[in-house]
Amino acid sequence: MAPIISIRNLTKSYASGVVALQPVNLDIHKGEIFALLGPNGAGKTTLINIVCGIVNSSGGQVTAGGKDIVRDYRAVRARIGLVPQELTTDSFETVRATVTFSRGLFGRAPNAGYLERLLRDLSLWDRRNSKIMTLSGGMKRRVMIAKALSHEPDIIFLDEPTAGVDVELRRDMWNLVRGLRGRGATIILTTHYIEEAEEMADRVGVINKGSLILVEEKTALMQRFGKKQLVLHLKEPMMDVPAELAPWGLELKDAGHDLVLTVDGNGGTDIPALLQRMSDLHIVIKDLQTHQSSLEEIFVSLVSDRA
Repeated sequence: MAPIISIRNLTKSYASGVVALQPVNLDIHKGEIFALLGPNGAGKTTLINIVCGIVNSSGGQVTAGGKDIVRDYRAVRARIGLVPQELTTDSFETVRATVTFSRGLFGRAPNAGYLERLLRDLSLWDRRNSKIMTLSGGMKRRVMIAKALSHEPDIIFLDEPTAGVDVELRRDMWNLVRGLRGRGATIILTTHYIEEAEEMADRVGVINKGSLILVEEKTALMQRFGKKQLVLHLKEPMMDVPAELAPWGLELKDAGHDLVLTVDGNGGTDIPALLQRMSDLHIVIKDLQTHQSSLEEIFVSLVSDRA
C-alpha cells in the first residue's frame, strides 16, 4: 500500500545560512499514529509546516494521498488538519462562529450535528456562544483543536497540542486522537511529553539538528535500544564481585551494597540461575528492584550520542 504521506530529499535553508532541514526521507502510513521527537530547534515544526503548505521548502518533494503538496495545494490542504503550537484565534468571535468559519474555508457544507459532536468531545459545547477572549488558555487550545478538525480531515498534524495545558485537556485530547485513528485518520504529532508518545504512537521518528536520525516501530525501538536492570540490594556489602558470578557481568554499586545486572531490551539472561548461584555462595539478598528504559531515556541517549 502506498504511504499516505511521502517525503523525499526534503531540505530547508534560510538566507542567513541556517540549515533547518537536512535531506529528509520519510513515509507515513495510512491510519497510524506517528510521533516525531526532537529537542527544541531540531526541525520538527519546520517539517510539519512544509507539509502543511505554510513554509516553502528549499528542495525535495512531498506528496499526500498521492498528490504533490505544491501542484495540488488545495486538494492536499483540504485533507489536512493542523493544530499549531501558537494560539492564533479571533478573540472577538464566539467559539461556534470561529469553528464554523474554519469549516467553510475548506469548502465543506454546513454540518451542525458534526460540529456539535466535536465541541462536546472537546468540552466546548457549554462555551459555544462565548467570545474567545473570555476563555482560559486551556479552553483556547481546545478551540484550536476544534478548528483543525472542523472540516473532517483524514491527515492530522498535532504540533505540541498539549503543551502547557491541564491534565483534563490532555486526557480529552488523547481520547479524541484514539477515536480519530479508529475512524481511519492518520495522526502525526510532536510532543514534549514523551510518555504520551510511548503510550500512543505506532512508530517514532527522532530528528536532531535538521536530520532524521531514526524511524522505527515503537516496540522494536524499545527492544533494540532499551535496557532492563535488576538491582539486588545485599544484606552485607562486598568488596568485589565473586569470580563465580562473572558470567552475568554484574556491577557493584553503592559502596558494595548493590549488585546490578543490566541486559538489553531482548532479555535473554538466566536470572533464576543467577539467584541460585548467589544462594550457593551464601550471598543474602535483602531486597531487589527492576527498571526498564523508557522511551524518554532512549530518546535522550540517541540525541546525546549525536550532539
